[in-house]
Amino acid sequence: MNFGAFIIGDEILSGKRADKHFAKLAELLAARGLRLTWVDYLGDERARLAAAFRRSFASGDVVFSFGGIGNTPDDHTRQAVAEALDVDLVLHPDAEREIRARFADVQAPPGAPAWPSPEHFQLGTFPRGVDIVPNPFNRIPGFRVRDHHFLPGFPQMSHPMAAWALDTFYSHLFNRRPPVDRALLLTGPLAYESALLDLMERIVAAYPMLRLFSLPSIGEDGQRRHLELGVEGDPALVDKALGEIRAEVEARGIAWTERP
Repeated sequence: MNFGAFIIGDEILSGKRADKHFAKLAELLAARGLRLTWVDYLGDERARLAAAFRRSFASGDVVFSFGGIGNTPDDHTRQAVAEALDVDLVLHPDAEREIRARFADVQAPPGAPAWPSPEHFQLGTFPRGVDIVPNPFNRIPGFRVRDHHFLPGFPQMSHPMAAWALDTFYSHLFNRRPPVDRALLLTGPLAYESALLDLMERIVAAYPMLRLFSLPSIGEDGQRRHLELGVEGDPALVDKALGEIRAEVEARGIAWTERP
């Protein structure tokens, strides 16, 4: 299965806040022998969000969406999901229970209506037919549907929620066949990508189950230092493919060392 992420918020796109979700989700997946396939950054624009969700629902991917599930006018994720699924928004009974528990011992400010207020319950108004994702930080839940997990934008809330979702629903995918990656560090006048495209294309065609990567390194002086050329995937196939790469670069007179 492919794992993807939506990171939502005008504040991310404007640079007012730095994204902390991409790196953390990649870390959570890697710790379980999985990897992140794609990431989309989106602003708080309902029509664009709904279109993106329609595409991702149709993909069959596992998706984590961070941000935009609050109750302020600039939050559009809940409404966009409902639009993408062609359903209405309703107060989820499990979300209502969690919100009531969250405010059970909290006194409203003097002169304010009793808590939880109708505005608080808006936080549990989700597209019809979803399940909640529990929030261990403050009990205000997210929601999930069709292998999509819609979480708050606050990392201290959403990251434990993402870990819970992975461990609860996808443990059967963990570490099924841990991939490895091996690479050669190529140096010299012929150690550049354009000169090795034919070799790369041949390896990709011969080993479609592997991921080939090519990473040039440039020093502070602007000069090329080396080209890291390698493959990632099943250990046996990686060893075989790297052997072919090594034989070819040697035949071309390119100096190499294996990456530590």
